[in-house]
Amino acid sequence: MSKRSNGLFVGKTRHLARHHVPSAMSVNKIIKEFKIGDKVVIVPKGSVKNIPHPRYKGRVGTVIERRGSAYVVELKMFNATKRLVVPSMHLDKFK
Repeated sequence: MSKRSNGLFVGKTRHLARHHVPSAMSVNKIIKEFKIGDKVVIVPKGSVKNIPHPRYKGRVGTVIERRGSAYVVELKMFNATKRLVVPSMHLDKFK
């Protein structure tokens, strides 16, 4: 018998696919610009290769800095403060 894979999203892909309508990513969605201090929402889209973990889906955070083509987002979860490096295609402005 072979050993089952224990990758990052093992057993989680059905939750990613729920209510997901695949669409073509336009260039404007990929190269968004944010300023330091902007409030953003983490919305995983596109390929599974570089998306943030599904537990952060829908969380609101603050942009702390730019790191390459991605942004460092600081968010509070209960009593903890977390910093995530998220590509801009997975971020939307908080309204």
